[in-house]
Amino acid sequence: MARTQAVDYDERREAIVAAAAASFAREGFASASVSELAKRCKTSKALIYHYFKSKEDILYEVMVSHVRALDIAARQAASGEARPERKLRELAHAFLALYVGAADRHKVLLNDLGQLPKQRRAEIVAVQRGLIETVRKLLVEIEPSLKRKRAEGFAAAMLFFGMINWTHTWFDPKGPVSAGALAEMAVDLVLEGLAAV
Repeated sequence: MARTQAVDYDERREAIVAAAAASFAREGFASASVSELAKRCKTSKALIYHYFKSKEDILYEVMVSHVRALDIAARQAASGEARPERKLRELAHAFLALYVGAADRHKVLLNDLGQLPKQRRAEIVAVQRGLIETVRKLLVEIEPSLKRKRAEGFAAAMLFFGMINWTHTWFDPKGPVSAGALAEMAVDLVLEGLAAV
């Protein structure tokens, strides 16, 4: 007879992922141990392994949950009838809100992607490339001359991500500049830069 799943299975699994994200962000994936993770979760290693087959599976879940949330946010922002400038602003706001709320996951994604096996790394990279393409297409809508300049359009999209991707290293959400104000600044800089293209 198959073992029944606990009512709070998803919540417990998510708690492990959140604790792992904090450990991996602080110590690095290679240095963090499942024993320490179990202590942090106030549980046993055996229970951790009930939810995940390996430490690499936990790392994958930390990353894939983050990029999937970003992908959903990007799709929502890019859909609809709003002007492309408005869509880019909505996307920037959504991403920065996610970065603030998932700073540990974001740091792990940026620092430990190379720790994943090739196939799983490719899955994450495919989602990341889709995010870049979503932004590139919005920038082309804003500045149609980029349609003929694919390399410059890609570079502009990467510059946008360069502005917001590393905010976890310095941005204080309790500081004088809010995440929303930061999103507006990033988009303003992009739009002013595109006007000069």
